[in-house]
Amino acid sequence: MKFHPLVVLSVTFLATDISAFIRPLSNHKVSLAVSDKKGRVFLSTEQATSSSDNGLQLPPELQKITDAFAMVDDDSLRHKQLLYMANQMPKITKDQMIPENKVPGCLSTVYVDGSAQWCDERDNYIINYVGESDGLLTKGLAALLIRGLSGNTAEEIQAVNPEFIQAAKIGQSLTPGRNNGFLNMLAVMKKKALEISNQAKSNQSDESSSSDDKNSNDVTSATEGPIYKSIIDALQVLKPDKLDLVDTSDQNGDGVESHFQLEVFASVFEDLGMDKRQKLVYMLLGEIVPNIEDIKITALTKEES
Repeated sequence: MKFHPLVVLSVTFLATDISAFIRPLSNHKVSLAVSDKKGRVFLSTEQATSSSDNGLQLPPELQKITDAFAMVDDDSLRHKQLLYMANQMPKITKDQMIPENKVPGCLSTVYVDGSAQWCDERDNYIINYVGESDGLLTKGLAALLIRGLSGNTAEEIQAVNPEFIQAAKIGQSLTPGRNNGFLNMLAVMKKKALEISNQAKSNQSDESSSSDDKNSNDVTSATEGPIYKSIIDALQVLKPDKLDLVDTSDQNGDGVESHFQLEVFASVFEDLGMDKRQKLVYMLLGEIVPNIEDIKITALTKEES
């Protein structure tokens, strides 16, 4: 066992990202020891095995988190780090807190949703997650998964071995109920990754063939410029049943991609008034809106079509 007296930790250490702090010591197990009368806390290290050596097939960020947790030989510190991560979790919108996004079998209520984003470097779609829970520790576990799995392809997410929770030494301190809830969260996120990725690829295929048969696809296109594609990608989070977007710029004489006509059908619009539906669409379009002069929006449910 080797002590590092120059590395002194105060209690404020728990309000930081432990994985970033401990990464330089990634080949060691980290323990805590009180070494003086002032109660200062010191790090001690010894050789440890990285989760990358255990065949868990973890994406880089999840591997870093797993290694960091595994190197801390203190359950209370791991729990406090989970509570810190809970406060950093990407927020889900109220419109996404629907039964389809609820994780079954958890002690607390948990919602998880995701979206697909094209990555040129990987020549594939990557998945990004958001979530929420009314239980703080459960929220921390969800945050760990969301941070560790986001930015990866559906195939990479499918390959993750659930045993990494044991390698991270988190599972050993969880109740059977919370452990099952964690496994359910991972299973739901894997399932969503496949669904979201397949839907995005299907929409991409529809866009490619729509120029040959405008009425045979769910996505109708005219001129498919960069703004057009950005609008289509931004609205995939709605999981639309049908999405028609037409560039009407030529009819308004204001150049390319200045005016659009949008018709979107999605179940998420249920129980929302027309005004709130339009606000939701505008919110999702975000930074795209200032780049166009006008977009006429029709937002309906499938039953209203």
